[in-house]
Amino acid sequence: MSFTPLRPGAYAPTPTFFHPDTEDLDTLTIRQHAVRLAKAGLVGLVAMGSNGEAVHLTRDERKTVIHETRSALIEAGFQNVPVIAGASEQSVRGTIGLCKESAESGAEYVLIIPPSYYKAATGNDQSLYEFFTAVADASPVPVILYNYPGAVAGIDMDSDLIIRISQHPNVVGTKFTCANTGKLTRVSHALDAITESSPLVADRQRRSTKTAENHRYVTFGGMADFTLQTLVSGGSATLAGGANVIPRLCVHVFNLWSQGRLSEAVEAQGLLSQAEWVLTKTAIPGTKSALQSYYGYGGFARRPLGRLSDEQVKAVEDGIREAMEVERSLPDVA
Repeated sequence: MSFTPLRPGAYAPTPTFFHPDTEDLDTLTIRQHAVRLAKAGLVGLVAMGSNGEAVHLTRDERKTVIHETRSALIEAGFQNVPVIAGASEQSVRGTIGLCKESAESGAEYVLIIPPSYYKAATGNDQSLYEFFTAVADASPVPVILYNYPGAVAGIDMDSDLIIRISQHPNVVGTKFTCANTGKLTRVSHALDAITESSPLVADRQRRSTKTAENHRYVTFGGMADFTLQTLVSGGSATLAGGANVIPRLCVHVFNLWSQGRLSEAVEAQGLLSQAEWVLTKTAIPGTKSALQSYYGYGGFARRPLGRLSDEQVKAVEDGIREAMEVERSLPDVA
């Protein structure tokens, strides 16, 4: 099976959209949102990540979201924008099953978070190593590790463990939502992560410690908050919820860095970080509220996630206004 290569650039973990009255899947909006992000220049999308409320969906609904996202991209001419699927369960067997279902639905990569329900038994380095390598052995598509302590009872894989797991040829990247740029730097350098060349950085003569691979390694900054810091540290890409709302600005920071325009990139990163903080504080409901305010769609999260008050909606809208002004001044890439 051939896979669309993962490229340096900006990625987004897409929300799942629902009809506001029934909470049924709104597949039309799911499709339109994916195409809008591709037109803005994002080079990959994650469906069924934590931002996509995967824990609130049935397995059949998860497959529908992945399929609709991928088919919308292909039909719009964005075959080169791969879909990564969140495919995590608590057991090895269940996670492998989700990997297979995700691949059948159109995903070309899977994003896997550590098991955490039985933290005392599974939250140690050897158990995590065995979990990820067993999943990678059986997954029909390449695996990306997802280091997000806030979602897994505080389990935080260190750089030594990530590098060790990543020796597996079917492990091709890590998403760092831990926001630890030192860790990201160590992993990026040890595994010779793919990067976009910049005149600010001399050609690196690095050799990966990875002994076998089917894809150049990719390190993702897990929040738009540290997009530029990720790139300066030798990281590959940003994979951030804020890219759903301000995708052109995320791409703009990446492009400024690639062109060696560091002072402009720092200024743009300041706007990006401020907007990302507004969205981070209000989580999924805030992202959907921002989409509704500025794009006319978004709706609400599935219960038990709440709905913002009118005052909160206005605060989100006002809090990202400056970033949105820049966003609207930038052109689509495609």
